[in-house]
Amino acid sequence: MVVAHRGASKAASENTLEAFALAARMGAAMVELDVRRASDGELVIHHNPFDVRPPGAPTLLQALDLCGALDMEVNIEIKNSPRDPDFDPSDSIAIEVAALLAKRGDGHLMLVSSFNAATIATVRRADPSLRTGYLYVKTPRLSLLEMVAAGHCAVHPNESEVTSTLVDEAHRLGLQVNVWTVDEPARMRELAAMGVDAIITNVPDVALATLRNSPR
Repeated sequence: MVVAHRGASKAASENTLEAFALAARMGAAMVELDVRRASDGELVIHHNPFDVRPPGAPTLLQALDLCGALDMEVNIEIKNSPRDPDFDPSDSIAIEVAALLAKRGDGHLMLVSSFNAATIATVRRADPSLRTGYLYVKTPRLSLLEMVAAGHCAVHPNESEVTSTLVDEAHRLGLQVNVWTVDEPARMRELAAMGVDAIITNVPDVALATLRNSPR
């Protein structure tokens, strides 16, 4: 699967409705987006922390409505790092995301992920039916076995950490391997040959063209 990282973010402003719509036109099956809570309590799509809601930043509801209309699945990454000024130790943002998906009734089309293991665990407690994935850059705080025990269906490693051994072990345990962020065609082909389940990319058009001709 090709997942558009913050939409078609190489060709359009990231995390915008324009970028999500462009990703759909390019043929991406899923869009990945970042959600934070604004000071007014609204769930807003934006990668970095902010004091004032950035102009043009859509709400999570707007993004989900658009992607649903475009027949795209969505990977919702909840931003809740202890290093960020908007960190929420109560993880109420996770509960709100789960509640929104339950109200909409389309949670089966979503994959909720986070770098914060506690945040994604809160999502699972709020709604165990949701698909969840654990993100990491280098050394993960959770082992693959712990991810399975926590109920996650996917692991989201940085592309630099992916090896055939990791992919094989994750698959043996029933975990999908969704890799970020991959923009180079040569690396896309390498990862496809390893059998990863999804490539998260800023250039979904390039990925689709590359993988179309790559043996699995």
